[in-house]
Order: sequence, then C-alpha cells, then structure tokens
Amino acid sequence: MPTGILTSEAAEQIVATCRTAIGDSLRSVTYFTRDDFEQLYLRDDLERDADLSTFIGHEWRGFKTTQTAYEGSELGGYDYTIRVFENGFLIRVTNDSEGVFATTDGLTVKDFEEVATALDSFLTDRQTA
Repeated sequence: MPTGILTSEAAEQIVATCRTAIGDSLRSVTYFTRDDFEQLYLRDDLERDADLSTFIGHEWRGFKTTQTAYEGSELGGYDYTIRVFENGFLIRVTNDSEGVFATTDGLTVKDFEEVATALDSFLTDRQTA
C-alpha cells in the first residue's frame, strides 16, 4: 500500500539498512509517522494481509504510554522495542515524529541492537537534515 510519504531513496535506504543487519530473516519493513505509513518491504513468502493501520495506532499509543511510565527511571532513556511473537519478532525504532518497524524470524540480541542503531541513525539524520 505505497503512499509516497518517503522518497524512493529514503525507502531504499531503510530497506537496505534492515536487509544488511537482518539478512534473509527479514519479514517486513514499515515506515510510519503519526498520520500515515508505508510498507516498504514484504518478503515474497508472506501474505499482504496484516492490518498495518491498527499496528501503527498501537505502536504510537503504546509508545507514548510506555515512555511516560518509565520517564525518569533508573533504566535511562528509551532506545527501541522488541516484541516477541509465536512466529517472529517485531523491532520498533521511533523518534517524536516518525518510526520504522521491521518484522523478522529469529535473531540474536546483537542483531537487534545493530538494526536499531542503524535505523536510529537514519531517523536522526532525517531530523537534522
């Protein structure tokens, strides 16, 4: 469901970042803002039937609620989220205005850290550009 909220170059960069860090375990990549989203990648063996608008709504609401709950704790600032499901994982990296979530098959914590760091750098660079 391409919406054109990213340039082709930015979309390709996000997918390449995820593919480099995750490899063949990458299932999907979705870029989102508060108002819109764009699925940038979906592995060929998966169905295009996910309710992404509901996922995005939960990711924004859930993020704000969780961020508020942990503000000022000894855990430090928020970095990224990993959600574990029966058939895979979801990693979410966000800032105040945009984010990316990628779904994967199994990964190590080091792999998640690598993709989170790369996506965070991409989003930070977009904010300062």
